[in-house]
Amino acid sequence: MAETTVTTTPEVKAHRAEKVGLVVSTKMEKTIVVEIEMRKAHPKYKRVMKSNKKFYAHDEQNSARVGDMVRIRETRPLSKLKRWSLEEIIRRSSLSALAEEKPVAAESATK
Repeated sequence: MAETTVTTTPEVKAHRAEKVGLVVSTKMEKTIVVEIEMRKAHPKYKRVMKSNKKFYAHDEQNSARVGDMVRIRETRPLSKLKRWSLEEIIRRSSLSALAEEKPVAAESATK
């Protein structure tokens, strides 16, 4: 009988879709709403049309703020609407930085 050798290959990660968009809502626990702007040429008139679509994404640490530019990655269904998870925050919003600084300034003024 011939010997069969089993070779272990490194795990192959499944290709998951990724999108980059703007956070428009963080009102839910561990969930953000990301709006993606898509540009596509009209089939007949060739004019570039913009369309927006919102995706619900899982944010475990509640780290994203409204106005942040984020990358989301496709995952298994997590709830009725959530099929994406937050991969990384690409750029912080200047509005979120001001919101974080304001309470500190208000506390020092009252002392």
